[in-house]
Amino acid sequence: MRIRGAKRTTTVAAVLAALVLPLTACGGSDDGGNEQAGEKSRPEQARTVDLKRIPDVGDRLRKQIPADSRQVVAVYGQGEDSADSTIVLYTKSGSTWDKTRSWEGHNGKKGWTTDHREGDKRSPVGVFTLSDAGGVLADPGARLPYTRSAGFQAPHYWAKSHWNDFDYVIAIDYNRVKGTSPNDPTRPEGQSKGGSIWLHMDHGSGTSACVSLSKAGMEYLLRTLDPDQHPVVVMGDRANLKA
Repeated sequence: MRIRGAKRTTTVAAVLAALVLPLTACGGSDDGGNEQAGEKSRPEQARTVDLKRIPDVGDRLRKQIPADSRQVVAVYGQGEDSADSTIVLYTKSGSTWDKTRSWEGHNGKKGWTTDHREGDKRSPVGVFTLSDAGGVLADPGARLPYTRSAGFQAPHYWAKSHWNDFDYVIAIDYNRVKGTSPNDPTRPEGQSKGGSIWLHMDHGSGTSACVSLSKAGMEYLLRTLDPDQHPVVVMGDRANLKA
């Protein structure tokens, strides 16, 4: 049974051994963007209440949101081949949704796909639960189970702008085992389907498949996403989201 607020401890040696696969999926240096994490955050948006449904999400994906989910992180990609996205947190109050926070961020360098494969540099379109978190830095007060370890540290042969990418991460439950550290390498659907897709800190340009946002945004999500509210992420380019 999962216990709300439980914290895990993981030895650095064990995590370093497990990181070989995850870092190939979620990390990786590129030549674009020299902005440090947190420099592209969008100012907080005015709160909007009484939304009957999450905007610009069509019936196909809306029906995949669990009925008991009361927290939805919506990632609106600008286009199928774009690395730019907007991340919005919606919170359900009664039968309506509140738009709680909004940030600018990034997704896969090559955009989005409905059939994600290992190394395609595209983020997977879909609805995925959010159940585990972790990072290099100390737990900022996360409600999700949080694993702190130096083993999350991005390799220093990557561009310096990427060194803080994994200071905070939230695992997106795509091809992974829930209830484990985000850097657990187990992929139930096989290696070819990719994995280790995370929400993590932004470095100013596209990722290998993850979704990135500012440090302030990650801290807010970590302190807000609550297992008892069954949080999920709905993510994709705007055309696929509306389909």
